[in-house]
Amino acid sequence: MRTIVLATQKGGSGKSTLTIGLALAAQQAGHNVRLIDTDPQATLSNWQCRRGLAEPLVEPIYVADDLDQRLLALERGGVTLTIIDTPSGMSRATVAAIRYADLCLVPARPCIADIEATRPTLHVIRGCNKPFAFILNQTPIRGQRSNVASHALGGGVSTDIADVLAQPFIVMRNDHQDALSAGLAVSEYAALGKSSEEIRDLWRWVEARLNRAATAAAELGGGAQAAVTPVPTSADIAARRATKLPVLTWGEAGAPWDACL
Repeated sequence: MRTIVLATQKGGSGKSTLTIGLALAAQQAGHNVRLIDTDPQATLSNWQCRRGLAEPLVEPIYVADDLDQRLLALERGGVTLTIIDTPSGMSRATVAAIRYADLCLVPARPCIADIEATRPTLHVIRGCNKPFAFILNQTPIRGQRSNVASHALGGGVSTDIADVLAQPFIVMRNDHQDALSAGLAVSEYAALGKSSEEIRDLWRWVEARLNRAATAAAELGGGAQAAVTPVPTSADIAARRATKLPVLTWGEAGAPWDACL
């Protein structure tokens, strides 16, 4: 199982909508996806309430110490991808999520306040020695602001900007918020729209970045025992589903029956 964490210090950067969009794009590509909501504002959990029981399911986990066992249970149950949404600021749950991440995604709008707000998050990510990438989100359709912001995000990082700045940039369109209100992902709400195309392309970029991170970890480990397998293909996923134990229900996991009411 792979675990992706979306985190940044500043609120309003679009972590939750990106989490939902990436989750559905990954699910449509064949992954068995779970979402974990660590944000007390409960944007993901409220989205699940509007959505009903359609997958991917959202699990609220606000206690940092609960993350480890739940991630292990999801992996045993055949989940191939977990995406964790975090609150603004730097809570204990956010730090714990980063520690378990295979890839950290840091959204930022193309404005100086958002770019400056990434520094504390990046400090924690680097302290945990985790791979990361920025997502330039809510960008204007035209103009130079996105290019200026992308160069600002790339400055100060010790690696190639192509490896830390996700592509494509996600343009600000009403489809994202309209989908959220309807309990849908943008790729369900407007499957043929530009926003859906961007999110699907972004997932493909993230998937490739996950595989590069896995390869780098294997090389750093220096041996077969340290090797990390690539993100599974659709065929791999189908084969594993046939042999995995079922994912624990909320009741079996000890979650309250009304967690999403």
